Amino acid sequence: MKFATVGTGWITSAFIDAAKLSGKLSLQAVYSRRKESAEQMAAKHQAPEQFTDLEQMAKSDKIDLVYIASPNALHFKQVLTFLINKKHVICEKPIFSNTEEFKEAFAAADENGVYLFEAIRNIHYPNTLLLKDKLKAAGQIRSAIFQYVQYSSRYDAFLDGKEPNVFSRKFSGGALMDLGVYPLSLAVFLFGAPKDSHYFPVLLRNGIDGAGTLVLEYADFNITVMCSKISHSFIPSEIHGEKASIVIEGISELSKMQLVDAHTKEAVLFSENQEEQNMVYEIRDFVKIMEEKDREAYQRLRQESFDVLTVLEKSRKQNGIHFRTDRS
Repeated sequence: MKFATVGTGWITSAFIDAAKLSGKLSLQAVYSRRKESAEQMAAKHQAPEQFTDLEQMAKSDKIDLVYIASPNALHFKQVLTFLINKKHVICEKPIFSNTEEFKEAFAAADENGVYLFEAIRNIHYPNTLLLKDKLKAAGQIRSAIFQYVQYSSRYDAFLDGKEPNVFSRKFSGGALMDLGVYPLSLAVFLFGAPKDSHYFPVLLRNGIDGAGTLVLEYADFNITVMCSKISHSFIPSEIHGEKASIVIEGISELSKMQLVDAHTKEAVLFSENQEEQNMVYEIRDFVKIMEEKDREAYQRLRQESFDVLTVLEKSRKQNGIHFRTDRS
């Protein structure tokens, strides 16, 4: 299956490398608004074609699938451009800015007989499946703390008076959208949609959340999600059960996980080594769904993405964080 990319950042290069590793996708083209950037990206990854016109690339009969890693606010229009030209789309997290965009885009995918996926890599790892299976050994779950607190390299620019995309309401940025989506997506994957949620943000000068605490309410327990782009944490995430706790290092990587007995305090490592290019797992899952026309797996991913976006949107609007892309 031949694919093209939209975006020239490090995440796009990582996806291209993972696509090569998967053995399922071959790079056909890259896109950038700037001719020089498109040429550089094409040369770096040996892409046969480069485009500076999105519509032209969408109409190419040499492309089957497109990976989109542009600023969040641009996702919807770009995704729609490819869907209506009958191209499958993998769009970086968060897939859209709001649920109205989500519903319209997936309706377009269905109407045109193509697939639309959200690239949220941490729910596709082998270790994620091991984690879900290990929940039984923890006993009745009573609480969890999921954290992704990482100082952004772009925060210094914000402090200097600039407004990078990740700190901009114009581009649907903020800590919850950029980092909080990882622990939130893992929570929904493991436990389903919460029955309620409440977000307590740390708002910056322009009304965007630089950090925040999200509380997810379930029937018998709560999950506390901490996210920040303006400070750094060195603590792991944890799931607390009556029999044991699960300690997770790296909520976006799930690189190391241990089951710690509540009585003996004995810790047992149960995670496995994973590919360094960990986007390979989501690519393999997406291609398998398309090849096997597995509508059940597709609908499950679609519902999980919708549940996550519903919480993201509710959390923003609870606190008056409105994006330019919001229609209401």
